[in-house]
Amino acid sequence: MSKAAIAEKEKFVDAFAEELKSAKAILVINYLGLTVEEVTNMRKELRENDVKMKVVKNTYLRRAAAKAGIEGLDDAFVGPTAVVYTDNADDITEPARIVSKYEDDFDVIDIKGGMLEGKLTSKEDIKSLAAIPGREGLLSMLVSVLQAPVRNVAYAVKAVVDSKDESAE
Repeated sequence: MSKAAIAEKEKFVDAFAEELKSAKAILVINYLGLTVEEVTNMRKELRENDVKMKVVKNTYLRRAAAKAGIEGLDDAFVGPTAVVYTDNADDITEPARIVSKYEDDFDVIDIKGGMLEGKLTSKEDIKSLAAIPGREGLLSMLVSVLQAPVRNVAYAVKAVVDSKDESAE
């Protein structure tokens, strides 16, 4: 292999290591068996939610992970592998939610493992995380909970006003 090719591959590994360093959530998946259309749809949905997906050779993954200081995922870098990751700290559940949805819809996708905010995470933990509503869902639930007392007071005041109207008639 030429020195130029080696340098190019090393440059790719360095750039990918930097992306992994800044990632808040990393999932390692096997997507082999999806059609081109299904992979395209999954990538589109990931991209719309500020999540990236890269298919990288396992040797490059191991090197990039080592350069990024990521330990414990080497067992996941076996066979056909794609890495799904985001550096969006606002919603680290999004990659897990999207990949889990596709895993449920298509039997061929397999979550091999991952990391969330620097901590090694099992497939079971990723599936539980996927069940948690996203940031928008949590915010709407919070607004609903905060509105409930005000709404109840409004209903009570309305009931008092209605009962006074009835007694005045």
